[in-house]
Amino acid sequence: MRTISILGATGSVGTSTLDLVEREPERFCIEALTAYSDVDGLAAAAKRTSAKVAVIGDERRYEALKDALSGTGIEAAAGTHAVIDAAARGADWTMAAIVGLAGLEPTMAALSCGKSVALANKESLVSAGSIMIRSAESAGARLLPVDSEHNAVFQCYEPEPGRVSRIILTASGGPFRTWSREQMRTVTPAQAVKHPNWSMGAKISVDSATMMNKGLELIEAHHLFPIGADKLEVLVHPQSVVHSMVEYIDGSVLAQLGSPDMRVPIAHALAYPERMETPCQRLDLAAIGTLTFEAPDFDRFPALALAKDALTAGGARPAVLNAANETAVAAFLAGEVGFLDIAAIVAEVLAQYEPDAPKTLSEVVAIDAEARHKAASVMRRIAA
Repeated sequence: MRTISILGATGSVGTSTLDLVEREPERFCIEALTAYSDVDGLAAAAKRTSAKVAVIGDERRYEALKDALSGTGIEAAAGTHAVIDAAARGADWTMAAIVGLAGLEPTMAALSCGKSVALANKESLVSAGSIMIRSAESAGARLLPVDSEHNAVFQCYEPEPGRVSRIILTASGGPFRTWSREQMRTVTPAQAVKHPNWSMGAKISVDSATMMNKGLELIEAHHLFPIGADKLEVLVHPQSVVHSMVEYIDGSVLAQLGSPDMRVPIAHALAYPERMETPCQRLDLAAIGTLTFEAPDFDRFPALALAKDALTAGGARPAVLNAANETAVAAFLAGEVGFLDIAAIVAEVLAQYEPDAPKTLSEVVAIDAEARHKAASVMRRIAA
């Protein structure tokens, strides 16, 4: 039986992971579950799965969690350090699904145990990619990509040097793929979180709408599949059936296809190197009929261009990009800035802030904090 910990158990990826785990209780045993503030969801999941420990990130919610788990024998804990401790309990397999840079330290704690870590937190790898990869290698940990695009590449990728000529990440184009810049000026948060194909959390849905998500995925792919930034490309594929492709030097192109359901890549990582059955809808290509592809439009979606430039520049640029974007997206969701302001805020922060490449986690955190401060300053000027 494989022990499992899920960091971010009440989010979209976390609940999808639980759905798969609970279908095969004889195969998986829950070690730890964490959430930030959803006490009810966390407690219910912990009780259903007989988790050993449940951790709520918001310390103010500790008593509520403790009460909800009273009499179950499940340990309750709260706070940032408790989440990190839960990640470090040494589960055989850990799902790292905490959104944003908040997931960095727990993910690093899980990697330090030298087991398997399924990564659904792209922001951590974007901001601290080299540090994370070195940590995984040093501990002997296996890093398994869960994003549908990177998992698709992982399934098609032959790591022998010199064989791969290109990695092509597909993008749905989001809900505004055919909209003009003028039309996008009036986009509301409610419109931006309605992805045409995928069911995701609010932050990643907005990133998909701006296409920043695909830019972050380019940077993530650069760390996971080290073939060179110049060999990474994006191709818009509105149907979200082909999840990514790998082109080889002989001209062969291998692609992974499937229904747009996150349980497919999660199941691949959960059972790896084996396979497990899922309840996901099977792909019916005859019913779909047509698959289309188009080049990305960098003028209408400048966030993608900003991310590509940050990847090329390297150093601390990806960390600055990520911090500014997280700040701007949160402000957009709160109704404080417009949809088109998101990329503009990120561009302005990148233009005024270029620290040295971080060598430690503390340096990553410092760079992130300063970039958020500068983004907040830009937003105050926009709102004035």
